[in-house]
Amino acid sequence: MTKKSNGEILSLPVSSVKIRRHVGFLFLSGFAKMPFQRFVETGRVAKCSHGPLKGKLVTIVDCIDPNRVLIDGPCTGVTRQAYRLNNLHLTKFVLRFPFTAPTRVIRKAWLDADINAKWAETAWAKKAKAQEKRSNLNDYDRFKLRVAKRSRNRMLTVQFRKLKRYASIDGTLYGKKSVRKPKLWKDQLAKRKTKKPTGKTAAAAE
Repeated sequence: MTKKSNGEILSLPVSSVKIRRHVGFLFLSGFAKMPFQRFVETGRVAKCSHGPLKGKLVTIVDCIDPNRVLIDGPCTGVTRQAYRLNNLHLTKFVLRFPFTAPTRVIRKAWLDADINAKWAETAWAKKAKAQEKRSNLNDYDRFKLRVAKRSRNRMLTVQFRKLKRYASIDGTLYGKKSVRKPKLWKDQLAKRKTKKPTGKTAAAAE
């Protein structure tokens, strides 16, 4: 039941009231989980993506304004300074230290959480390391990589065709089963060589 500005009473359907109460209960009880979990907060570990600090890990110490934050990286060689928020990529790691803590406190929290080892195990760090290694290749290294990929693709093609042939014989691929069992191509080649010639072949040979 609600009142209008002129004093009239407006009645809502019972179903809509129940739906609103049910949705409110879900949000308050924690069933509705927020999809975004990486917030700009004190202690959030981030990766710099621009400038001289590109590729280094830092932690957010304080928020200066909506566009800049105060960062510090005592274990990555980054001094405390202001940095643009648009040039930071937030990670899933968060350090616990007091608000605007000094560098020694941040260093201790960083070492206790073992951020460097945890970061090295992530797929993000492994991909960045592979990209860096690939960018440092010379012409000869790129040539060797291309030859290795060609050899790998050739071996994969041979195995794929063999599995496809086995699947067609077994009935997995086309749905028709065959009585004969799958054999390797070497065995089939040996059988063809030892096979007796037929009448036409024998007459042609004579």
